Amino acid sequence: MTGLALPLIAVMVGGAAPAGSADVQVTVTGLRSDRGVVRACMTSQQESFPKCRGIANAYAANVRAHEGRLVLSFAGVRPGRYAIALLHDENGNGKADRALGMMPKEGFGFSRDAPVRMGPPRFDEAALDLGTGDRTVEIRMRYML
Repeated sequence: MTGLALPLIAVMVGGAAPAGSADVQVTVTGLRSDRGVVRACMTSQQESFPKCRGIANAYAANVRAHEGRLVLSFAGVRPGRYAIALLHDENGNGKADRALGMMPKEGFGFSRDAPVRMGPPRFDEAALDLGTGDRTVEIRMRYML
């Protein structure tokens, strides 16, 4: 199934899309299995990255996983500075599972292929500046176990 594109329009939290907004297409590569879902979050809120729970100016998408590559879209994105976080929730339990309380057991990825050290990257390491033109972003899924 490598190369299959699954379009998904994300739900924007906080209202209708304004004039001058753009669509952001995210190509996810390196998925190791077709189990579970890929959860995507795009936020402009530094303090909420990478979880994006219950905040304004966040966009979220969930799409059924499949091995290899998939594509999802965030529609009606307002211009601004955003960071994207992905989770390959292989068991579909809605959270990032960890071994020994800290090592991720499931796949993850960040915009700009932001580095992961002793935790998730900082917002600024993953941030993208988005204008009114449509944008394509590629994010590589990473697995530690």
